[in-house]
Amino acid sequence: MGRNILLSTSAIALLWCGAAQAQDATPQPQQDEATSLGEVVITAERRTQNLQETPVAAAVLTGEQLASKGVSTVEQLQFSMPSVTVQNSGQGNSFNVRGIGKTENSSSIGVGVITYRDGVAVFPAYFQNEPFFDIASLELLRGPQGTFAGQNATGGAVFINQRNPDLDSVNGYITGQLGSYDHLRLQGAINVPLNDTLAVRLAFNNESRDSFYNVIQGGSTIATPGDVQNESYRASVLWQPTDALRVLWKTDYNHIDLGGYPTTPVTSTDSLFNIRTNGPARAVDETLRSVLNISYQFDNGLTFRSITGYQDGTTSVRADTDGTATLPFTSNIKADQRLWSQEFNLISPDTGRLSWVLGAYYQDDLITFPPGQFTTTQYLSPTLPILVALTLQGENPKTTAAAFGQVSYDLTDRFELQVGARYSRMTVENDAVSAIAALGLAIAQNDRVEEDKVTGKIALNYTLDDNNFLYGFVATGYKAGGLNGPNILGLPPGPFQGEEVTDFEAGWKATHFGGRLRTQIGGYYNIYENFQVIIGDPTVPTITTIANVLGETKIYGLEASAQGRFGALGFDAGISVSHSELGTFFAVDPRGTLSGGCNPATGPASANCINVGGNAQTYAPELTFNLGVEYDFNVGGGRLTPRVDYSHISDTWGTIFANTARGDHLEARDIVNAQLTYEPDNGDWRFQAYGTNVFDEHYIGAVKAGQRYAAPPRQYGVRVTRSF
Repeated sequence: MGRNILLSTSAIALLWCGAAQAQDATPQPQQDEATSLGEVVITAERRTQNLQETPVAAAVLTGEQLASKGVSTVEQLQFSMPSVTVQNSGQGNSFNVRGIGKTENSSSIGVGVITYRDGVAVFPAYFQNEPFFDIASLELLRGPQGTFAGQNATGGAVFINQRNPDLDSVNGYITGQLGSYDHLRLQGAINVPLNDTLAVRLAFNNESRDSFYNVIQGGSTIATPGDVQNESYRASVLWQPTDALRVLWKTDYNHIDLGGYPTTPVTSTDSLFNIRTNGPARAVDETLRSVLNISYQFDNGLTFRSITGYQDGTTSVRADTDGTATLPFTSNIKADQRLWSQEFNLISPDTGRLSWVLGAYYQDDLITFPPGQFTTTQYLSPTLPILVALTLQGENPKTTAAAFGQVSYDLTDRFELQVGARYSRMTVENDAVSAIAALGLAIAQNDRVEEDKVTGKIALNYTLDDNNFLYGFVATGYKAGGLNGPNILGLPPGPFQGEEVTDFEAGWKATHFGGRLRTQIGGYYNIYENFQVIIGDPTVPTITTIANVLGETKIYGLEASAQGRFGALGFDAGISVSHSELGTFFAVDPRGTLSGGCNPATGPASANCINVGGNAQTYAPELTFNLGVEYDFNVGGGRLTPRVDYSHISDTWGTIFANTARGDHLEARDIVNAQLTYEPDNGDWRFQAYGTNVFDEHYIGAVKAGQRYAAPPRQYGVRVTRSF
């Protein structure tokens, strides 16, 4: 497409719920000496509900709260809520909740945490760096969401709600930002009612930033890989001719140029930001998304809703894949993706003992690898040191059709029973050719896999009183199976099976001190069958293969979070303690000496055929903790608010082999963000000084294919906002 458009149980019980009241994302003055928190609402289950009375482990942040925490992309969410980690190792971020999600960037394997924007599921593999701007709220649901999100939500789901037009008045804002690394950002929005029934909202975000990296040896097609140049635009139209009918149309265009993803070998002694390269650098995403949301409420209170989505994207990556200035290992990858989706909902009124939601969904996803646009240059294997160029071209079509529904029934005034289910039918095809021209080798693949699956949830909820809500449920989730790419030096590895999870969960949500403090405590126990992992192919280990862990994989833990407001003091906190354990599974570590056989079920165990059973899941920290504190001071006819956010993510493993000597161990990180805000009493202006990763902790954000990816260093700057 060209330029188209996450301690003990007693300690946890003292912590608090990280949910937040839903409010407008446009910068607004805070209320004086707030005495209670507003109601938190969640919309992910297709109707507006009070989060404190909904049986789901979730966090909700408004657009303003995202900004105050320094969260402008998906990657930064891990420092503001428990159980979340995000590994940025390219344009397809590895987004994990409770240790489940996506650990490798591959179009062949589905995500475990699906992201929705304005009700539409976005691209499931790549295109994850779209910035947050003009956001109304973000809802993160932890655990399998098999009823409403369906497949690819075995770890959870994220619902990003962008600001809608309103019919009230002309309003908007503009924000200018200047920061370190010559970080320039200009963002804004304007809302214009054209008449009593029609309104338009336009929003934009433009930013540029110099690279974090220094080239100490070699060179590239650009002087310093990692320079950022992004531009995003959104147009929204609301037509509401009657109280019953509402038509909302939004179109987003993004051109995200990240300047490449420089890496260093896991064995390197260089600083993370000193790189050696003799290959090109490029990392560009261009996407267009258009969403049409039509809802109509009948006289009896029944609501019909239709959400239509069209998305088109092109991702282009060029990289020096060995991270040195000596070996000629490079990749040049370009892929196109087009995704159509349609969802229909029928939503009952919620005024009686019985309420329900019915839905139908269809998605058509096509990934295309154009001829001559996907080439990697590398040695075939340690035992076959022939430098070759591997190419790939063809198509990877996927479809999903589903029907779903949920029924809620008040057994008594205090007990509620909820039952939800979703039937899905998925197809995956590969119509592709892989080749090594120099050896005269080529293999075509034209395969198809079809799957049917039923997932759902049964919950029993108990309202103890107006301030205490208890729930327990069993839920199931599913990540679809698929097809591995062809192995040109061996037999095609064939399909891999779908991943199934059963989640047992219980929780307690409470409100204390007259609404000044909200808490949420929960525990979960997940059992996974056919857990999907990516390993080196035993025949050609430089070619990755998706395989299923044969034994049961278990992930279980405790979570607690809170938000409080006591006069001028505001705070939020969250903690998660978890344990993950892979089932019995023998696999070849492609970084070792290759010899002998390796049966996934029986091994035998050897230096290279390793039983990873009992190892932790990749990128699954045992402890995450976040705490944010702010205090309002009345100063000089205005309000001065310092805020500090602290986040701890314990150490993790970068591969299922958990080999420290090969760079698999990722150390714990402790990140501090800070912000100082001054707002004059007139509320039209806001002046801010900010710092992220204040103590400049240098740490490895991700590892992949023997390379380490640096996480962002310290950044600081100033930001000025004018609201109208």
